[in-house]
Amino acid sequence: MRILMLNTERGWRGGERQTLLSLQQFQAAGHEVTLLARHGHELARRANASGIAVKTVAGPFAAMVYLLSHGRRFDIIHAQTAASMSWLAVLAPILGPRIVFTRRTAFPVDKAGNDPQALRPTLSAKEKRTLWKWRQATALVAISQAAAAEPRRLGLAVDIIGSAIDYQAPNPEHIEQLRQRYQLQRYTYVVGTAAAQTPEKDPATLVRAIHALYLRRQDFIFLHFGASGSETPALQGLIQQYGLQSCYILCGFQEQVQDIYRLLDVFVLSSRHEALGSSVLDAFVYKVPVVATTTGGLPELLGKNRGLACAVGDHMSMATAIERLLNEPSLREQLQHNAYEWVLRTHGVQSMAQQYLRLYERIVQPA
Repeated sequence: MRILMLNTERGWRGGERQTLLSLQQFQAAGHEVTLLARHGHELARRANASGIAVKTVAGPFAAMVYLLSHGRRFDIIHAQTAASMSWLAVLAPILGPRIVFTRRTAFPVDKAGNDPQALRPTLSAKEKRTLWKWRQATALVAISQAAAAEPRRLGLAVDIIGSAIDYQAPNPEHIEQLRQRYQLQRYTYVVGTAAAQTPEKDPATLVRAIHALYLRRQDFIFLHFGASGSETPALQGLIQQYGLQSCYILCGFQEQVQDIYRLLDVFVLSSRHEALGSSVLDAFVYKVPVVATTTGGLPELLGKNRGLACAVGDHMSMATAIERLLNEPSLREQLQHNAYEWVLRTHGVQSMAQQYLRLYERIVQPA
């Protein structure tokens, strides 16, 4: 099959990593793959380095021109972002039944409603527009039950294909550099997160949780890895307000993300919205016990004694859960074991790729 993947995000987050993993697997299986990505950004660079054919564009207009000129030569056109699905929806009458969209968020379609999940007699204008857009996809995929909830509420069929985790061997030299940079030898425990400093990740609750924990004990350091964002100024202000400058460290974006997990005793995620939580899957595969909120797809990951859960925005519950893991090594070991066995069984890269290829084949060769 000839497969075109669309992802024009500027950063490097879970969706971009999944895009690259998919392309690599499809190409290894003998398919012809091309990535349409934003010029000069991380996904395009990494795909090029992996030997993937990449077409870069500066923005939506250039992407639309490329799709009009070349789209019909591909058997499958797969949108990995909502923006790229919008372009494909407009061009669907020209491109024909070859469009796949993967939904990677669990946000309600219309946040203005008092209860976006509730059945209402009529759809809002925004819901109608989104429903029209999603209907232009030949197949609609969600990465979790939480991500599928809104399309299903609007009456659409959805395939669930979870994100994959690709185990990366440690880089001892890099890990040691990180240990020295943050003087980790001074602390008994290292707690941390990998999350962009954006509203849906709710870093303010995280700072408050670490402050509550710091009032109880000072034998740990908290490392916050992740790109800066709209919440960065407020986050920096809270760290200063609570006097956590020596405890809560903003480490910025980390390219070799797999190595940061080798530093941690506990991984924490404070998200308000999370379709799945690929950083939690990373923690599982690198055997780090997890504390996370019960939002979106996270309960699907934490269930059956794979992690400790707390309510969204409840910083005291989060602090207590972190302290419990620090105090109970047997609990840490139990969670590590359960999560590691589960993630290897359910979120392998080859399994994800095979599910997508079977879906593609249904489109290319319908019964």
